This record gives sequence, structure tokens and C-alpha cells, in this order.
Amino acid sequence: MTPPYLFAGKAWKFGDNVSTDEILPVRYMQQIEPAQLASHAMEGADPFFAKEVKEGDIVVAGENFGYGSSREQAPLALKYSGVRIIIAKSFARIFYRNAINIGLIPLIAPDAVNKIKPGDLLQINLSEGTITIKNRTEQSSNFQPIPEFLLRFINQGGLMPSLIEFLASE
Repeated sequence: MTPPYLFAGKAWKFGDNVSTDEILPVRYMQQIEPAQLASHAMEGADPFFAKEVKEGDIVVAGENFGYGSSREQAPLALKYSGVRIIIAKSFARIFYRNAINIGLIPLIAPDAVNKIKPGDLLQINLSEGTITIKNRTEQSSNFQPIPEFLLRFINQGGLMPSLIEFLASE
């Protein structure tokens, strides 16, 4: 990921209070293969999501996305399913951090969430801090910027790849 940090994809919209158990039900927590995790992503919220999601699609949700127990497998399931960005009104703090740690991009954008409909085609510009609905109105919304140091983690694939790169340079 290099500037200008442009992304585009179809919106999958969910409501408020989507828990980690809905993102990846606990019965699949022992799965370790990426394809296995991806095949159960969002199963508790939309049983068709894992079969129909495409690389680059974007999850859009209401308040408190990812609340519940701390499960790194929940954001991993989304990442392995092809999702790169999650837009929400707010995130559970531990999910937000876990997403960044594995290289997912969590954006806080309440105004955009209110405007986006399921299936909308979105364009996201991290450099400009904008989300544009491309298929309907070309209407744009701004989002809370991600601090530069967190963007570096995301750009390197998450916390561990970033740490490995840092240690290798020492």
C-alpha cells in the first residue's frame, strides 16, 4: 500500500453491535488455515457473506463493531475473506487494535455509514480522508484519520511484520 492509498469495493452493510462471535462463531476458533477462517467470516450475521464476498469488498457497520471477547481470529477471518477495509460508526477498542495488528483498515465514519446502502460501490482515499459512493450520487463523506504510525503498521501487513522489519534494520 503506497500513497495515495486508494481502495474500491462493494459495501456489505451490517447493523450495530456486531460481536466477534457473529464475525467468527466460537466453534471455528480452532481453525488455523486462512481459507477455513474465511469460509466462516460473518457467518453469525449473514450466512451468505463468506460465499459471496469478493476480494476488496468493504464491511460497513454501525456502532460497537467487534465487541465481545478478544479474538484475533475474527479480524483474520475478514482479512482472509478478501475484506481490506471496515467502515463503522464505532469499534470495540480491542477489535480496532486487533484489526490494525493484522493489517486490516478500520475507519470511523458515522456520516458515511448513514449514507451507504448494501451493495454500494465505494471508493476510499486514505490520503484525503474521503469515502465516495460511486454508483449513486458520487456523494463523499470524511472519516477520522488513521495516525501515520498506524498506517505504517498496516502498510507493512500489521504489527508483527512491522516489528520484524524494525528488528532486521537494527
